[in-house]
Amino acid sequence: MQKYRSSIVVTADAALQALAAAVDKAKAINVPQCIFVVDPSGETIASLRMDGAKYLSMHTARAKARTAASVNGPTGAMPVEFGVAAGIASQGGVTHLPGGLPIRFEGVLAGAIGVGSGTGDQDFEVARAALAAISADAV
Repeated sequence: MQKYRSSIVVTADAALQALAAAVDKAKAINVPQCIFVVDPSGETIASLRMDGAKYLSMHTARAKARTAASVNGPTGAMPVEFGVAAGIASQGGVTHLPGGLPIRFEGVLAGAIGVGSGTGDQDFEVARAALAAISADAV
């Protein structure tokens, strides 16, 4: 019986690089965003609320990142009823809203990113730019 497992975590430097790429993409599409990068357990490594981004989107962006890390997949696919119930049960820590993506390297979860303040498609566009900037697996 194995008594441990190996894991990886996105570095603080990579989180800042992802954050910078996300900001650049958000500026390019003219949609100020709230952005969170978390480790695989959902703890924040880096975050930013761009000037003009919606205040409450800080909460949803963090929940998107935490959810993506927890399910090791994109947010927005769970049924609304389940997402609402999970959100209540987790005191807002889980969401069904689109805009969260796992950060994986060679298929191994290293963290997640959550973006909020635009449409779901805009949030995903910004998150994907962040993944590309750090050579993470495309999602």
